[in-house]
Amino acid sequence: MNTASVWQQIALADIPPRLWKNGGGTTRELLAWPTPQDWTLRLSVAQVEVDGPFSRFDGITRWFAVLAGAGVRLHMPDAGQTHSLDASSSPLAFDGALAVDCTLIDGPTQDFNLMARSARHPQTRMQRVKGQARWHVKTPNLLAVWANTAPATLYLDDHAAVSLKPGTLAWAALDAAQTLAVHSDDALFMEIGL
Repeated sequence: MNTASVWQQIALADIPPRLWKNGGGTTRELLAWPTPQDWTLRLSVAQVEVDGPFSRFDGITRWFAVLAGAGVRLHMPDAGQTHSLDASSSPLAFDGALAVDCTLIDGPTQDFNLMARSARHPQTRMQRVKGQARWHVKTPNLLAVWANTAPATLYLDDHAAVSLKPGTLAWAALDAAQTLAVHSDDALFMEIGL
Protein backbone atom coordinates (compact mmCIF):
# COMPACT_ATOMS: atom_id res chain seq x y z
CA MET A 1 0.00 0.00 0.00
CA ASN A 2 1.22 3.50 -0.81
CA THR A 3 0.74 5.04 2.64
CA ALA A 4 1.48 8.55 1.36
CA SER A 5 -1.61 8.41 -0.85
CA VAL A 6 -4.04 8.33 2.09
CA TRP A 7 -2.87 11.70 3.40
CA GLN A 8 -4.12 15.06 2.22
CA GLN A 9 -2.10 18.20 2.95
CA ILE A 10 -2.69 21.92 3.09
CA ALA A 11 -0.25 24.73 3.90
CA LEU A 12 -1.34 27.67 6.03
CA ALA A 13 0.35 30.05 3.57
CA ASP A 14 -2.05 28.89 0.83
CA ILE A 15 -5.20 29.97 2.74
CA PRO A 16 -6.25 33.64 2.77
CA PRO A 17 -7.08 35.00 6.24
CA ARG A 18 -10.69 35.93 7.05
CA LEU A 19 -11.16 38.98 9.27
CA TRP A 20 -13.35 38.47 12.34
CA LYS A 21 -16.59 40.45 12.55
CA ASN A 22 -15.27 42.27 15.64
CA GLY A 23 -11.96 43.09 13.92
CA GLY A 24 -9.94 41.47 16.73
CA GLY A 25 -8.15 38.91 14.60
CA THR A 26 -8.21 36.61 11.60
CA THR A 27 -8.88 32.92 10.95
CA ARG A 28 -7.54 30.56 8.31
CA GLU A 29 -9.70 27.46 7.96
CA LEU A 30 -7.60 24.36 7.25
CA LEU A 31 -10.31 21.71 7.20
CA ALA A 32 -14.10 21.64 7.54
CA TRP A 33 -15.47 18.09 7.56
CA PRO A 34 -17.46 16.83 5.74
CA THR A 35 -18.23 20.18 4.02
CA PRO A 36 -17.52 23.86 4.80
CA GLN A 37 -21.26 24.61 4.82
CA ASP A 38 -22.32 21.78 7.14
CA TRP A 39 -19.25 20.84 9.18
CA THR A 40 -19.14 18.59 12.20
CA LEU A 41 -15.36 19.00 12.51
CA ARG A 42 -13.33 22.16 11.90
CA LEU A 43 -9.57 22.80 12.15
CA SER A 44 -8.25 26.34 11.88
CA VAL A 45 -5.43 28.70 12.82
CA ALA A 46 -6.28 32.10 14.30
CA GLN A 47 -4.23 35.23 14.71
CA VAL A 48 -5.51 36.99 17.84
CA GLU A 49 -4.64 40.70 17.88
CA VAL A 50 -6.67 42.08 20.83
CA ASP A 51 -8.40 40.92 24.00
CA GLY A 52 -12.01 39.85 23.62
CA PRO A 53 -14.65 37.12 23.96
CA PHE A 54 -14.67 33.88 22.01
CA SER A 55 -17.63 33.12 19.78
CA ARG A 56 -20.11 30.71 21.33
CA PHE A 57 -20.65 27.29 19.69
CA ASP A 58 -23.45 25.28 21.30
CA GLY A 59 -23.07 21.50 20.95
CA ILE A 60 -19.39 21.84 20.07
CA THR A 61 -16.34 20.66 22.00
CA ARG A 62 -13.32 22.89 21.40
CA TRP A 63 -9.58 22.25 21.71
CA PHE A 64 -7.29 25.28 21.83
CA ALA A 65 -3.48 25.37 21.57
CA VAL A 66 -1.14 28.37 21.41
CA LEU A 67 1.26 28.11 18.47
CA ALA A 68 3.25 31.36 18.78
CA GLY A 69 3.42 34.46 20.94
CA ALA A 70 3.56 34.93 24.72
CA GLY A 71 0.20 33.24 25.22
CA VAL A 72 -3.28 33.92 26.53
CA ARG A 73 -5.44 33.76 29.64
CA LEU A 74 -8.84 32.21 29.04
CA HIS A 75 -11.36 33.20 31.71
CA MET A 76 -14.48 31.03 31.90
CA PRO A 77 -16.81 32.67 34.43
CA ASP A 78 -19.57 30.03 34.01
CA ALA A 79 -17.11 27.30 35.01
CA GLY A 80 -15.24 29.46 37.56
CA GLN A 81 -11.93 28.77 35.78
CA THR A 82 -9.03 30.72 34.32
CA HIS A 83 -6.39 28.98 32.19
CA SER A 84 -3.02 30.49 31.23
CA LEU A 85 -1.65 28.93 28.05
CA ASP A 86 1.52 29.41 26.03
CA ALA A 87 3.26 27.59 23.17
CA SER A 88 4.47 24.85 25.53
CA SER A 89 1.11 24.17 27.22
CA SER A 90 -0.99 21.11 26.55
CA PRO A 91 -4.06 21.83 24.39
CA LEU A 92 -7.12 22.83 26.40
CA ALA A 93 -10.48 21.13 25.75
CA PHE A 94 -13.67 22.93 26.79
CA ASP A 95 -17.39 23.21 26.06
CA GLY A 96 -17.98 25.59 23.15
CA ALA A 97 -21.19 26.83 24.79
CA LEU A 98 -19.23 28.40 27.67
CA ALA A 99 -18.59 32.13 27.80
CA VAL A 100 -14.83 32.58 27.32
CA ASP A 101 -12.95 35.86 27.62
CA CYS A 102 -9.46 35.87 26.08
CA THR A 103 -6.72 38.15 27.40
CA LEU A 104 -3.39 38.35 25.58
CA ILE A 105 -0.44 37.98 27.96
CA ASP A 106 2.04 40.10 25.97
CA GLY A 107 0.92 40.90 22.45
CA PRO A 108 -0.71 38.95 19.61
CA THR A 109 -0.75 35.16 19.48
CA GLN A 110 -1.25 32.51 16.84
CA ASP A 111 -3.51 29.69 17.98
CA PHE A 112 -4.76 26.34 16.71
CA ASN A 113 -8.45 25.48 17.08
CA LEU A 114 -10.14 22.11 16.76
CA MET A 115 -13.94 22.19 16.98
CA ALA A 116 -15.98 18.97 16.91
CA ARG A 117 -19.72 18.48 17.18
CA SER A 118 -19.90 16.62 20.48
CA ALA A 119 -22.68 14.20 19.54
CA ARG A 120 -21.04 13.29 16.21
CA HIS A 121 -17.40 13.03 17.37
CA PRO A 122 -17.41 12.07 21.09
CA GLN A 123 -14.03 10.32 20.84
CA THR A 124 -11.72 13.21 19.97
CA ARG A 125 -8.33 14.24 21.30
CA MET A 126 -5.47 16.62 20.61
CA GLN A 127 -1.95 16.58 22.03
CA ARG A 128 1.43 18.14 21.45
CA VAL A 129 4.34 16.18 20.00
CA LYS A 130 7.88 17.11 20.99
CA GLY A 131 10.20 14.34 19.83
CA GLN A 132 8.51 11.04 18.98
CA ALA A 133 5.04 9.76 19.78
CA ARG A 134 3.20 6.60 18.77
CA TRP A 135 -0.47 5.59 18.84
CA HIS A 136 -2.46 2.50 17.92
CA VAL A 137 -5.59 4.00 16.39
CA LYS A 138 -9.00 2.40 16.22
CA THR A 139 -11.35 2.82 13.32
CA PRO A 140 -13.05 4.58 11.75
CA ASN A 141 -11.02 7.65 12.60
CA LEU A 142 -9.77 10.83 11.04
CA LEU A 143 -6.16 11.56 11.99
CA ALA A 144 -4.57 14.97 11.59
CA VAL A 145 -1.08 16.31 12.26
CA TRP A 146 -0.08 19.98 12.30
CA ALA A 147 3.64 20.68 11.82
CA ASN A 148 4.17 23.94 13.66
CA THR A 149 7.67 25.45 13.76
CA ALA A 150 9.50 22.22 12.87
CA PRO A 151 9.06 19.56 10.16
CA ALA A 152 7.14 16.40 10.98
CA THR A 153 7.46 12.87 9.62
CA LEU A 154 4.49 10.52 9.84
CA TYR A 155 4.72 6.72 9.81
CA LEU A 156 1.78 4.34 9.31
CA ASP A 157 2.50 0.80 10.52
CA ASP A 158 6.24 1.68 10.59
CA HIS A 159 6.30 2.77 6.93
CA ALA A 160 7.23 6.37 6.18
CA ALA A 161 3.97 7.94 5.10
CA VAL A 162 4.59 11.64 4.61
CA SER A 163 6.92 14.47 5.54
CA LEU A 164 5.43 17.83 6.47
CA LYS A 165 7.02 21.25 6.24
CA PRO A 166 6.38 23.69 9.10
CA GLY A 167 3.01 25.41 8.80
CA THR A 168 1.33 22.42 7.14
CA LEU A 169 -1.61 20.21 8.11
CA ALA A 170 -1.96 16.59 6.97
CA TRP A 171 -5.05 14.47 7.52
CA ALA A 172 -6.33 11.03 6.61
CA ALA A 173 -9.55 9.09 7.17
CA LEU A 174 -8.58 5.52 8.03
CA ASP A 175 -10.87 2.52 7.68
CA ALA A 176 -8.58 -0.11 9.21
CA ALA A 177 -6.75 -0.24 12.55
CA GLN A 178 -3.21 1.05 12.15
CA THR A 179 -0.32 2.40 14.16
CA LEU A 180 0.69 6.01 13.65
CA ALA A 181 4.04 7.42 14.74
CA VAL A 182 4.92 11.11 14.53
CA HIS A 183 8.49 12.43 14.74
CA SER A 184 8.71 16.20 15.24
CA ASP A 185 10.16 18.80 17.59
CA ASP A 186 6.94 20.85 17.41
CA ALA A 187 3.68 19.36 16.18
CA LEU A 188 0.06 18.69 17.16
CA PHE A 189 -1.61 15.30 16.81
CA MET A 190 -5.39 14.92 16.54
CA GLU A 191 -7.57 11.82 16.47
CA ILE A 192 -11.28 12.25 15.73
CA GLY A 193 -13.73 9.36 15.84
CA LEU A 194 -15.95 9.29 12.76
